[in-house]
Amino acid sequence: MTQLYGVQARFNALSSAFSRQPRAVKLPMNSEGILSPASHYFGENTLTLEELSKRLPKDIFQKLKHTVITGAPLSADVASHVAPAIRDWAILKGATHFCHWFQPQTGQTAEKHDAFLSFDASGKPLEKFSASQLIQSEPDASSFPSGGMRSTFEARGYTAWDAASPIFLVEGANGKTLCIPSVFISFHGDALDEKTGLLRSMAALSKEAIRLLGIAGLPNVKRVVATLGAEQEYFLVDRALAKLRPDLMMCGRTLVGGQPPRGQQLEDHYFGAIPARVLAFMAEVEIELHKLGVPAKTRHNEVAPNQFELAPVFEEANVSTDHNQITMEVLRKVAEKHDFSVLLHEKPFAGVNGSGKHNNWSLMITATGEELDGTNLLDPGRTPHQNLRFLLVLSAVLKGVSERAGLLRASIASSGNDHRLGANEAPPAIMSVFLGDMLGKIFRDLAKGTFAANSGSSEQAVIKLGVAQLPEVAKDNTDRNRTSPFAFTGNKFEFRAVGSSASIAFPVTVLNTAVADAMADISNQLEAKISSGAKVEDAILAIVTKVAGETQNICFEGNGYSDEWVREAERRGLPNLRKTPEALEQLLHESSVELFARHEVFSKAEITSRYHVRLERFIKNLLIEGDTLRAIIDTQIAPAAVAYLLELTQASSACKSVGVSSPFVDTLKKLSTSIEGLQGSRTKLENAFQKLEKTADEDAKARLLSGEVSQAMLELRGHSDQIECLVGDSYWPLPKYREMLFCS
Repeated sequence: MTQLYGVQARFNALSSAFSRQPRAVKLPMNSEGILSPASHYFGENTLTLEELSKRLPKDIFQKLKHTVITGAPLSADVASHVAPAIRDWAILKGATHFCHWFQPQTGQTAEKHDAFLSFDASGKPLEKFSASQLIQSEPDASSFPSGGMRSTFEARGYTAWDAASPIFLVEGANGKTLCIPSVFISFHGDALDEKTGLLRSMAALSKEAIRLLGIAGLPNVKRVVATLGAEQEYFLVDRALAKLRPDLMMCGRTLVGGQPPRGQQLEDHYFGAIPARVLAFMAEVEIELHKLGVPAKTRHNEVAPNQFELAPVFEEANVSTDHNQITMEVLRKVAEKHDFSVLLHEKPFAGVNGSGKHNNWSLMITATGEELDGTNLLDPGRTPHQNLRFLLVLSAVLKGVSERAGLLRASIASSGNDHRLGANEAPPAIMSVFLGDMLGKIFRDLAKGTFAANSGSSEQAVIKLGVAQLPEVAKDNTDRNRTSPFAFTGNKFEFRAVGSSASIAFPVTVLNTAVADAMADISNQLEAKISSGAKVEDAILAIVTKVAGETQNICFEGNGYSDEWVREAERRGLPNLRKTPEALEQLLHESSVELFARHEVFSKAEITSRYHVRLERFIKNLLIEGDTLRAIIDTQIAPAAVAYLLELTQASSACKSVGVSSPFVDTLKKLSTSIEGLQGSRTKLENAFQKLEKTADEDAKARLLSGEVSQAMLELRGHSDQIECLVGDSYWPLPKYREMLFCS
């Protein structure tokens, strides 16, 4: 009866999915009933500096603006004026509550809502929002991951307003909440979140970039920021079908599932016409994001069936990180309204492309008050002098990635990304840099050290290199390499290896810190050469030449998916950290601890805690997957297989009794063999879990999970998928790949 109910539920869900029509979206209209362009409502739920300028005294606003632009501390005096202005704006917009919106080490966001409601001395109710409430709040820190940095009884933690990221309103069904982007620290000031380290890394990067540019002839630069645009990939599955999949509900990915005859092999989905129901979903997502000030720009079908992508315009890395978290939340919220489940897992379906989060990263000069404001330091420029500066900054990036390749791999390590890296469209676990034909040739030639010696001057050398002609060709002067985890794409780098469900804060923190450290080392070398009498331009070219030679091992222009590259990378000495446990160990290396401490990004305790938090998350994810798979096999797959085996056996006996050859003989043999294999693999998985129960050490447990347990789960899945192809459709309780991937 249970089995029949499961099958009936699947058919009912399919009927609902195929009958759904695009949901009507409430479009923003003007007073004449005409659709408003996005520019008219963009940021309407965001408190902008322009809006605050209307509500604050001029001197107070200038001080606040200085804090927002430079990251300087906000004084209590300024906050006492800003808080009432924020309250009045929020209440006018319909907000009833406020919260400090922060990013603990869970990959998601957290918030605790407080009402504006308060009472005066006489007991009269009023709406109150003080400077102290704006600047600081106190959530219970014991309930968030700390990686052993705190005991569970040490509950005090603080959130503090990040004034550089816009305050915004979240609309609910019955009201609005004012959200104040914040950092999250412990009672002792340790970073418990993702944002604190990111802000520190941005400060370190700015400091070292200013120093480097000063040596290179730009002494008036006040601030350099990392800019970022995070492309978000995701899958959509009809909600009724997803709810019948315990693996999607519990793990975010399918643990079993036979391959449909058609997947992505016809290459007909990428950039294809967006299905009407999906387009309605996308339209509402964009409206909500635009109202929140998130610059969503591009939408399209991705490579796999029912896979899509949303890409924003670049922003400062801090704001972009917040906006990506908001984007994931909006995707989930709007998906439910359209009867979809959005899957952000890196590999929700075996056999088709997984999902990544391509981080378009660059460096920009700001806060100079001069014409250099907005200068992209990874834009080649139009003169030899600008080209030389470009080569200097590019060299620092290459040096940072080359020296910290293992650490960058650790920054993207997760159980989900382990399924994706090195497969289909995803980059491999080996960190490498793609520069393209033109820049790749320049750096190979620089590594030979011939140009500076034969050119008479640094300017002639740059011209001879061909760098001065870079802007004369098309801006994208090279092809793209989808197999590279870190690719130069014209005036920025695309860090493609980040997983689709991950917070981008930690990978960008590591990247910022690695480049800052490389800049510091290059600055030291430049100062030494200049002190010895070298001209600035000659010193720069000499350093660029030296770095070009030192980083050739990390530069790779070919197919990162190929077995030849794996062998070549090993010859070059590049780390190939295939699984999360071995990748995360990079965080504990003495050189990593010293790196973060030197630039005041993380203390030893803070970076160690991040190792433990991520390792614990890996272990818990795989334990949940293992338990879920065992339940699916025991309560759904095995009963369906045995029931159908019995049906075929009875049918074959009936045929034999009337002298007719049974058409089920081969199926019976295959199904019997598959059931035996299923039972054997199920026992193997159980034995592996019994080993886990006897293993107390977290490191050993993680390796056991990534090795023996994962292998047993793969074997068990293999038998289950064979059974799915043999069992009659009316017996199978789980929505199939063909139904989930082609029903939208």
